[in-house]
Amino acid sequence: MSLRKQGASNGATTAFLISTPESGVDSISITYALLDPIMTIARPVVAFVTAAVAGITENLFGSRNETTRIVPDLSCPVDGCCDGQNCTSEEHRQHHTFREKLSAGMRFAIGDLWEDLAAWFLIGLVLAGLITVLIPPDIFGKYLGSGLPAMLLMLAIGIPLYICATASTPIAAALILKGVSPGAALVFLLAGPATNMASLTVLIGVLGKRATAIYLSSIAICAVLFGLIVDQIYASLGISAQAIVGQASEIVPEWAGLLGAIIILGMSVKPVWSSLMARFKPTEPGEEIIPEPQKTQAESLAVVSDCGPDCDCSSGPGRS
Repeated sequence: MSLRKQGASNGATTAFLISTPESGVDSISITYALLDPIMTIARPVVAFVTAAVAGITENLFGSRNETTRIVPDLSCPVDGCCDGQNCTSEEHRQHHTFREKLSAGMRFAIGDLWEDLAAWFLIGLVLAGLITVLIPPDIFGKYLGSGLPAMLLMLAIGIPLYICATASTPIAAALILKGVSPGAALVFLLAGPATNMASLTVLIGVLGKRATAIYLSSIAICAVLFGLIVDQIYASLGISAQAIVGQASEIVPEWAGLLGAIIILGMSVKPVWSSLMARFKPTEPGEEIIPEPQKTQAESLAVVSDCGPDCDCSSGPGRS
């Protein structure tokens, strides 16, 4: 929505929505860990092609409605020392040391980023565990398996489902272990994170009905087409997806895997608990929830800065 308001075309916004969930470092790394190298390559490549197809199609056949541009927030992501307007990039580059930049990046990765992913990742692991334990072996392979019907069913499940790219990966791994073809799993991996009923409603309001229809059609057609291609790749190479799924974890020493699991659990306690409390916290009778006014990045980070309201941030302590 922010990109669209800043003047990005419907085609560019559509391409961003499709490619971003599948091409993140978190998505690629967990695909390699839980699935296999072929799917690790296929997932971002298919997302890139699908995004390009959807974006170009929207630019060719979509509406030409213009939108009002707004000034983007270009403030410093480290501590808000600059607003991005009154100092040059060369000047701002000297405000922070490498250690300060690295520290800010680690805070974002361990804090903000993982807080967004932790609860969904837990849901994905729980659903994958339930599928693995409760679903009889080969039931999907017997009644679903591969081919166009399986992919259309995965499409029907993935489009309305509210799930992120990280959480969908363990579910796809569990489905493959139960007999679903890698192509059908790829359809689920692409359709699930890119669409859900909530986001589609927002997209209709932001992009319009025609752009949303192009968005959905591009995902559906490309996902099924590339799903069939991926199945043919596995068949031509004589590789069983069930046999190699999750085998990448064997290259990690057992002590390293255990240590990583403990670290991930420790990082996940606070964000998961916060998500549960926010979702199930009872509202007192007569209590009205008033949202706090949104702040710019510079305002929200001012509390960690040693700058006062009247000082010159570009020349304050620690900025040279």
